[in-house]
Amino acid sequence: MTRPAFDLGLYLVTDPSIGQPRALLDTVAAAVAGGVTLVQLRDPLAETGALVAAARALVALLRPKGIPLIVNDRTDVALAADAEGVHVGQGDMDARDVRRLLGPDRIVGLSVGSPAEYAASAEALAAVDYLGTGPIRMTATKADAGAAIGFEGLGAVARLTALPIVAIGGIGAAEIAPSVAAGARGVAVVSAIMAAADPKAAAEALRAELDRARARQPETAA
Repeated sequence: MTRPAFDLGLYLVTDPSIGQPRALLDTVAAAVAGGVTLVQLRDPLAETGALVAAARALVALLRPKGIPLIVNDRTDVALAADAEGVHVGQGDMDARDVRRLLGPDRIVGLSVGSPAEYAASAEALAAVDYLGTGPIRMTATKADAGAAIGFEGLGAVARLTALPIVAIGGIGAAEIAPSVAAGARGVAVVSAIMAAADPKAAAEALRAELDRARARQPETAA
């Protein structure tokens, strides 16, 4: 495996508590058909065996379509399932250790919610391929997400780095254009797709809004 190209544009983060009883694979398949460009498997309560099985099923679904799978926090699961990468937060395994375990040919993402967190992460940034920045709005899907930073906070982080940034936290259609204007390469969504009655239609609408926002800000295009 060589490190895959990736597009942060419309980044789906899964949540097992949303969208039930619809199957995870069905939701992700519909979302990808609607324009999702990257998928993260996030399920902090899942047992390891179940998480590996879910990751393998997603890899089998996504890889033929050229869409990478990122596993939240669990480097061991990503390796077991041959996923394309891992995303870690400030309290998770150090990104440098993730890189050492994954090697040079996989994707590493890091959550950075403020200039202070960016400064605290300075030594790890060379191991990272992209930053997740937020929450833009208050969100109920991640209890430890911290206070909302808004578009000003997003812009403050974007001005510090050349790494591509994906905005996250309470993102819906209305947040896409301001996020791109503030310096985000794309947006990460959870409820806007996972909770939608029609995930494909929801993804199509979000992708259309993203494409319009990117057209107005060509420097953010992938």
